[in-house]
Amino acid sequence: QVQVVESGGGLVQAGGSLRLSCTASGLRFGDYAMGWFRQPPGKEREVVSCISYSGGSTVYAASVKGRFTISRDNAKTTQYLQMNSLKPEDTAMYYCAADLTCSDMITDHRDTYYGQGTQVTVSS
Repeated sequence: QVQVVESGGGLVQAGGSLRLSCTASGLRFGDYAMGWFRQPPGKEREVVSCISYSGGSTVYAASVKGRFTISRDNAKTTQYLQMNSLKPEDTAMYYCAADLTCSDMITDHRDTYYGQGTQVTVSS
């Protein structure tokens, strides 16, 4: 059974930083693209970022490019999302995701695995 678990959310002031972590079990971590979605209050879930299975390719939403950095450590079966220069509009529930490719995750996500989410709140 695939399990995806996020951690690292919290409350931070605007301009601050947070680092989210995510571990995945029940799948061959090194064979999967990993990513992050978020769902702001009252809005649809949106893609934040994705990293290929090898870490050689990354994708970012325009709203976070230059502020967020996705990375992974396959030996530790863990991925990370470093979030800098946080803004109140970054407030959302953040979900870790796993899928075979970033393309599948972003355009289809029928077979995407998600975690339970971790709350990020940015105060102004």
